[in-house]
Amino acid sequence: MNTLLNIETRNAVLLKMAELLEQERAAIMKINKADLDAYDGDDISMYDRLKVDDSKVDEMIKSAKHLASQEDPVGVERFSFKHDNGMQVYNKTASFGTILIIYESRPDVTVEAAGIAFKSGNKILLKGGKESLKSNLKIVELWHQALKSQGASTDWVEYLQFNRTETQAFLEKPTQKLDLIVPRGGERLIAFVKEHASCPVIISGRGNNFVYVHKEADLDLALKVIINAKTAKISACNALDKVLIDKNLPNKEAFIKNLISKLKEFKVQILGDEAISKFEGVEAIVSDAIWYQEFLDYKIAIAEINSNEDTIAMINKYSGGHSSSIITKNDAVAETFMANVDTAAVYHNASTRFTDGSQLGLGGELAISTDKLHQRGPIGLQHLVTNKWYVHGNGQIR
Repeated sequence: MNTLLNIETRNAVLLKMAELLEQERAAIMKINKADLDAYDGDDISMYDRLKVDDSKVDEMIKSAKHLASQEDPVGVERFSFKHDNGMQVYNKTASFGTILIIYESRPDVTVEAAGIAFKSGNKILLKGGKESLKSNLKIVELWHQALKSQGASTDWVEYLQFNRTETQAFLEKPTQKLDLIVPRGGERLIAFVKEHASCPVIISGRGNNFVYVHKEADLDLALKVIINAKTAKISACNALDKVLIDKNLPNKEAFIKNLISKLKEFKVQILGDEAISKFEGVEAIVSDAIWYQEFLDYKIAIAEINSNEDTIAMINKYSGGHSSSIITKNDAVAETFMANVDTAAVYHNASTRFTDGSQLGLGGELAISTDKLHQRGPIGLQHLVTNKWYVHGNGQIR
């Protein structure tokens, strides 16, 4: 077992990593181009995630530097208690041990998610997708250089070159100690990990987010939020898929026509319920199953709805438990919506695109969890810890 690296060493490795990413920027992008050229799929969101350009390298560098500047999340006192027999009791945060990150397509995860897990004192096992193998191996090589530069073992970051069968076997019977698994990818990957894992799994990555336009909405604001949440980044799990419009919205028809024409400017395919599909440019929804779907595409489903109560019930039935937003000038209605909608993030008059560790003040995230244990929504550095009891005595017996 690797002994926990002290915080100075962990920070120095992260800063060295930032330096190496800058030095090797051109090489990383060249190697990534080989991965992109070899990608033969037609999934635009997958291609978008796979691509490493200057701004992605900038993000990786920023992430490594930011992590190095953050407080040590390990050994933080959460609770203390003086027993009447004189024992001093503390509860402190502790690292998990070994974390496996299984991910598709995104070479930036090799820096950002691995960096968070490393900073919080864990050994990292990485299992990326075959489509990004060359890019990932190059970045892991940099991790090893950074670790060696500080006299730390390269075992702290290990890349598993497994095919699907080998991955399944490793999940079911790990050949080394494994404390936590974080799958980052689509629903098929997450289902596969959940089915075969023999240790805890943090479930993340499924969106299917809703915006509700209440009858007291500011319509310009509603339009702005919907267009941003839908079109700014379709491959993101915080992108918008569904819009529910209050039946009693004043100027409803003009608003819907305006929304349709704005979405059409971005070449978004629009699906609508009975009320919405009467409008030109909207296809009728043929099955309720559509409400469960996360699109990750230029595609949106819109329906009319009777009330805030109906909206809450519909979101709680169909959404992925990720993000939902209400557009209204009525604070009491917004409060009811936010208290009762069962998603990890709830918004009032803002885009769902902010469900992201760096946007919500965490500096970055390992994943965005739609589970309720042990942390919901973006999982930052300070959440990627477990805890341990420290009890100091001088011979007390019970």
